Amino acid sequence: MKTVRRAIFILILPVLAFQSLRAAPPARSVSPSRQFIIYASSTALRGAVSELAEQTKANLLTLLRQPDRWKTPIVVNLQPAQANLPEIPSAALRFSQTGFGLKLQLDLTIGESIDAALVERELLRAILLEMIYRSEPDVAPGTAFVEPPDWLLDGVLAIMPGRDRGPLVEALSVSDKQTSVEEFLRQRPALLDSPARLLYRAYSLSLLELLVNGTDGHSRLTRYIDNLSHASNDPFADLKAQFPLLGDDVKKTWQSALARPSGAQNYQLLTFAESEQRLDELLRVKIPDAGNSSKQVELSELAQRKLSAVEKMALGRVSENLVLLTIRANPVMRPIVREYQQIAALLVRGKRKRVAQRLARVQATRTTLGARMSDIDDYMNWFEATQSKTGSGVFVDYLRAVGESQIPAPRRRDPLSVYLDSVDEQFED
Repeated sequence: MKTVRRAIFILILPVLAFQSLRAAPPARSVSPSRQFIIYASSTALRGAVSELAEQTKANLLTLLRQPDRWKTPIVVNLQPAQANLPEIPSAALRFSQTGFGLKLQLDLTIGESIDAALVERELLRAILLEMIYRSEPDVAPGTAFVEPPDWLLDGVLAIMPGRDRGPLVEALSVSDKQTSVEEFLRQRPALLDSPARLLYRAYSLSLLELLVNGTDGHSRLTRYIDNLSHASNDPFADLKAQFPLLGDDVKKTWQSALARPSGAQNYQLLTFAESEQRLDELLRVKIPDAGNSSKQVELSELAQRKLSAVEKMALGRVSENLVLLTIRANPVMRPIVREYQQIAALLVRGKRKRVAQRLARVQATRTTLGARMSDIDDYMNWFEATQSKTGSGVFVDYLRAVGESQIPAPRRRDPLSVYLDSVDEQFED
């Protein structure tokens, strides 16, 4: 009898173990800013989502020119796809009021292939939702929450560094009919077909560029996001309340924004050499004189003395331009540009402690990096010249010009020219 019971127990044990594994809570990871709490069984997957979440938030804060002031943590639950539950959506954002405050949870269903674009979009939606209700922690339970508009999601994703905006610019150029901004804001992208969806993304990028490039555009966009919790049923009125440029001749302004395909150029990444050149230009701070002229002062010189009000204003503009350069700079140069920006911000606030050491350290790093990149360029040139099976085509025009210069020009056959040619040949002999 005991043998039978033991056999039954051995048969049931794997089932119990499997159920215990299914019931056990998945491991969790906390992102570096501690805002994102990620649950998943795979360590690599948790790390990848954590990095994507932090980068998405950093890009948004750079666009808004705001520091990180998060209050509500975002729980990201990565669950495997189940064949017996195909109705589970790939992404579900749950935002609710609990007895302890707001709860923000993003459930992502992970299948065999992960749609990184979908994950990034949902992470951005969660980040914006936290910003919208950051100043309203006491929302009554059952209140309908206002989500960030789709045009804002698409615009922010398209304006992020490193994105290919060529298809969006092309969609604007081939479109034979322009949609008014009021009609565009009322569109529901989930109901659009693929070409119309691409055009919607292009419109979103154009609108966002129009808003942030206006007067005090970044701060106005931040206030617009903060006030979305009180949004009305008229999205254009809510937008116009924060951006006066939409109140004058909105039709002309909107047409001008759509006719300016700057998205494919203004945010293209710079090469390493271009990043170096632009950084050198910004580090030579232009200080206005009493007249209309200005003098250039190195950042290292300003770090050694107390700054005047005029110098602080000039250095503040440099700090803002360095933030913009961080977006477009070559990826290997971004930490250096960010370090210079932080140093400039400290000097504007009158804090000079250990700034000289930081400047010396970042300059040494920059010199080492420049030498390394030069070595890489030399190696690539050597490889192309000696090892590559195909040419790059860079020197085709030059080689053609050299070859054509070696072909003698046709000689004239009139009597005087023939005589002069014969005299020239005699002198050459």
